[in-house]
Amino acid sequence: MLPIKHQTASLAKHCGRALLLSTALVSMATNSATAKSSDTPIHFAKGAVSSTTTGKLASSEKEHWYRFQAEDGQYAVVNIAPLAGTPETANVGVLYMPNGTYDGSKGGIVYQDCLPGTGEYRLRVARNLMATHSKTAGYKVEVVILPKYASKPLCEHS
Repeated sequence: MLPIKHQTASLAKHCGRALLLSTALVSMATNSATAKSSDTPIHFAKGAVSSTTTGKLASSEKEHWYRFQAEDGQYAVVNIAPLAGTPETANVGVLYMPNGTYDGSKGGIVYQDCLPGTGEYRLRVARNLMATHSKTAGYKVEVVILPKYASKPLCEHS
């Protein structure tokens, strides 16, 4: 059995490592949820409930970020589809909420639910690193956000 002084030092060393790792993970999560000036804004035409944008990730790029404003209780759908004429598709989408949570998946409808807060939302579009050959990956993103009056019946039981 190790002397108590050595056990305490070893425990302190492990706790220090765990604290450092926790701090790094929290920092990464906070960094992901905070809008950056390099994010591409998603604009909605006056009176429109949907906006579509297209993009391409060069072979050296892994992701692109978008941002938009929305309100608590609005119903939203985010869909990612292939872009014609590109050899690969960036089909991973993750929506980061103003409250720090996130939700998403691969391809198709990556989010479909009532939005949990008012503020700036960030959408990360990325290539599936397990299914890429480092070619240009294209995508088409459609964001639909219903007005509050139209969202109410869909969000009442959320």
